[in-house]
Amino acid sequence: MFIVQIEIPYTPRPLQAELHEALDKHRWAVVVCHRRFGKTVMAINHLLRHAVLCEKPNPRVSYIAPTFTQAKRIAFDYLKVFAEKIPMVRFHETELRCDLPNGGRIQLLGAENPSSLRGIYLDYCVLDESADMPESLFPEVIRPALADRKGGALFIGTPRGQNSFYDLYESAKATEGWYTKTFKASETKILDDEELNASKSMMTKDQYDQEFECSWVANVAGSIYGKYLATAMEEGRITKVPYERGAKVDTFWDLGIGDSTAIIFAQKIGRAIHIIDYFEARGEGLDFYAKILQNKSYLYDSHYAPHDIDVRELGTGKSRREIAWELGINFRVVPKLPIEDGIHAGQITLSRCWFDKENTKPLLECLRQYHRAYNERLRSFHKKPVHDWSSHGADAFRYLATGIRETKTWQEKAPQRIAESTYDPFNQQGEKEIGVVL
Repeated sequence: MFIVQIEIPYTPRPLQAELHEALDKHRWAVVVCHRRFGKTVMAINHLLRHAVLCEKPNPRVSYIAPTFTQAKRIAFDYLKVFAEKIPMVRFHETELRCDLPNGGRIQLLGAENPSSLRGIYLDYCVLDESADMPESLFPEVIRPALADRKGGALFIGTPRGQNSFYDLYESAKATEGWYTKTFKASETKILDDEELNASKSMMTKDQYDQEFECSWVANVAGSIYGKYLATAMEEGRITKVPYERGAKVDTFWDLGIGDSTAIIFAQKIGRAIHIIDYFEARGEGLDFYAKILQNKSYLYDSHYAPHDIDVRELGTGKSRREIAWELGINFRVVPKLPIEDGIHAGQITLSRCWFDKENTKPLLECLRQYHRAYNERLRSFHKKPVHDWSSHGADAFRYLATGIRETKTWQEKAPQRIAESTYDPFNQQGEKEIGVVL
């Protein structure tokens, strides 16, 4: 038996070497790195080493990028440089594959179509730029592929707000057997101060904090509520906020027909506003949301909706407000304000808000991502916010801000037929109040 010594042209930096050592001791790892840390070079070499030294027959390891094109552009050249010294190695350009003489294989994949990756088996996997990948990729496709070989995985990347990558990182920190590490540019010293200062001068603070300081709360460009949420996090107002049974719950709705309907559940505790829950769905009627309210078992006070709730539907001749009343939901209409005034009210109101970290996670992400688009030609942001998936939660919060502001001076009277009706969904010892609704 002949032993051939192969020297790979790779000398890890001290921090990369530290990372290799830690990954050898942990099956699962989540690593957050600043730009130019060298994470892709480290990842390719760790996969190569794993494929060569793995004692299982025909080992399979994969590098997954957000898209197949990115995998080819970013990692395949590295793979060829570091693996070409191995005798009898073969590269397959079309499939972005490297076959080793021990039967091992390193394959580069894209995450844009998770279903196309089903059926493979893996001994180890690197998911690079995990924040840009579909949330379903790992639990539905990659985790089962690792199961029978008891393979491991490294999630690595730069933050993109508090999305699924952030959730994974936070969960991993609290889970035994997982390795987590954050490498900030100000701490690693891989880039010197001159280069970092030059980058700062050409980037916004949020861009720099996200890309080089691995900030989870750095805002998207044009973010409307981002800095106010960052303040809330710094002040500890995004935490566990339990339902106070001695206080009634108000709900604030953004009603969608083709779009999603978003509902914010809030309690007024002194001057503070406790946002304890959030729900969003699409393609459902008001009867569906009435059941959601019942199932949550909160003691409700008022329900607020935008002015278009009074628009009558052609099919029934009734407004959604009337339909809601028949279902036990007595809506109040928030004042109709220009969007800019409502946004300003929302920014002011955020200083009074406490958010339940778990129950309002989708709402927090909506508020973080709600933004104005940048006009490259005019070199300014548009006045009107971008209408996308984040708009529904952000609009519901805007109605909260204007509804809360009007609570003390509310003058609108409910329709006469509502004022004369009674509704007691909780049947509390036979007590009934005028206008008590779901």
